[in-house]
Amino acid sequence: MVLDAITAILYCLGAYAIGSLPTAIWYGEAFFGIDVRNFGSGNAGATNTFRVLGTKPGIIVLLIDAFKGWTATIISFILIHNTNIHEKYIPLYGMLFGALAVVGHIIPLFANFKGGKGVATSLGMVFGINPELALICLIIFLVIFLTTNYVSLGSITAAFAYPLLMLSPRFLPSQHFMVIFGYVMFAIVVLTHQKNIIRLLHGEEGKIYLFRKKRS
Repeated sequence: MVLDAITAILYCLGAYAIGSLPTAIWYGEAFFGIDVRNFGSGNAGATNTFRVLGTKPGIIVLLIDAFKGWTATIISFILIHNTNIHEKYIPLYGMLFGALAVVGHIIPLFANFKGGKGVATSLGMVFGINPELALICLIIFLVIFLTTNYVSLGSITAAFAYPLLMLSPRFLPSQHFMVIFGYVMFAIVVLTHQKNIIRLLHGEEGKIYLFRKKRS
């Protein structure tokens, strides 16, 4: 059994609303009295929070943004207990709700539709679907980031690794649409990082140093 139209729409709107919570903006305004979108890259995400406010605020925003994606994805598992939905549909709904949370983060309802790039929220979604695979992607990101100090390069590399890892015997899902979805998510990361890619190719991308003082 699949969800009826009205219930599906309500869940989708809820997932989008969760993703729309502008963590970086609210945190910056609450504790520093600034809108992070007016500084640095102009994005309302964890990377720009690191750049503008420092390490501790950046980590807090990153964790909350990831939690948004995880929460939206986990909603699908709650459906098992609240509806007669068949378990085989759970991964599909999990990806749908998680993706809508990512869209909400990129185009947030509560921040004039100007948000971040959705990487942390995407990571949270992957943790909700496959924690082991998400952990490997996180390690890949950290290795690239810590060795180059380029968050964008780490994000793109981890996003590229995600669908490739799903093709391995260990992670190959029974539903092949999940692999296709992985490539779609990678495409979204590339699209939201177009300017970063251009700057990387020209050696102009700004570096982020994990240990630095916060904005005074």
